[in-house]
Amino acid sequence: MAVLGPNRYGKAETRVVRVTRHGDAHRIKDLTVSTSLSGDMAEVHLSGDNSAVLPTDTQKNTVFAFAKKHGVGAIEDFALLLARHFADARPAIHHARVAVEEHAWERNGAFGHSFVRSGREVRTCVAHHDGTRSWMVSGLRDLVVLNTTNSEFWGFARDEYTTLPETRDRVLATAVDAAWRHAEAPQDWDKTYENARGALLAAFADTYSLSLQQTLYAMGTRVLAECPGVCEVRLSLPNKHHFLVDLAPFGLDNDGEVFFAADRPYGLIEGTVLREDAPAAGPAWE
Repeated sequence: MAVLGPNRYGKAETRVVRVTRHGDAHRIKDLTVSTSLSGDMAEVHLSGDNSAVLPTDTQKNTVFAFAKKHGVGAIEDFALLLARHFADARPAIHHARVAVEEHAWERNGAFGHSFVRSGREVRTCVAHHDGTRSWMVSGLRDLVVLNTTNSEFWGFARDEYTTLPETRDRVLATAVDAAWRHAEAPQDWDKTYENARGALLAAFADTYSLSLQQTLYAMGTRVLAECPGVCEVRLSLPNKHHFLVDLAPFGLDNDGEVFFAADRPYGLIEGTVLREDAPAAGPAWE
C-alpha cells in the first residue's frame, strides 16, 4: 500500500528587478525569488482536488506586487514578508519557505541612472514561517578568494594509488558558499551580512593553512565571533587547484610564478561550525 509522504510546491526562480527613483539618483534591487508552500495538501495528490492549492502563478504575482507595494530593502526582510503572507493566506497552508538571491549592481560612474553588473558574490537567504514562528538562514555563494602563499598540504594518508606530492607552499583558492543560521533576528540585516562576509574574508586571508578543512573551521569560527546573533555556519569550499607548470623543457625555472588553474575535478570540503548552545535548527536548513 502506498502513502503520501512529505510534499511541497511553489514557484521557482521568479526574476524581479525593483527600481527605486529618488530624483536623478536611482537604486536597483535584482532578485531571484523561489517560493514553496506545504500543509494540508493531501487531496490534490490523491484525488486531484485543487481547492487547497494557491496557484504557483499567484505566488509569482505576489512577489511582483509586494516589490511594488512594500519595496525591497534587505532581502531577509522581503523574504520574511512573503513567507508570513503565504503562511497566513489559506487555512490549508501551514508552512511557507521563501528563498531569495540578490544579484549586485554598481553605479556606472557618476550617473544616477546607469549601472554595471557587479563581480561580487551572490547574496542569499531562506526564510521559513509556519504561522507562529519564523526561521532565517542568510548566506552567499561564489565568493572567489585566493592566497598566493601561507598554505601547505603534507602528512596525508597514502595508499597504492596516491601520487600527490607533498607541498610546503601552494596557492589556495576557493569559491565560498556559506550560509549562517540566526538564533535571533539582528537589528540590521545588511550590517550583519557585511560583518559575516568580512569575517569570512579575514579568516581566509590571515589563517596559515595546513589544510582547507582547517581554513573552513577558522572561517566559521570567525563568523560566530563577529556576529553574536548567528548560531551556526555551514560552508562548502571547492578546492580550486593551481598546479605549478613544469617549464624545465624550455630551459626556464618556475619558482612559484606560473600555474595551471584546473577547473575540474576538484576537492570539495564541506563542514558546519556552531555554538555549543545553538538551538535546534528545525526546518531552517530545508
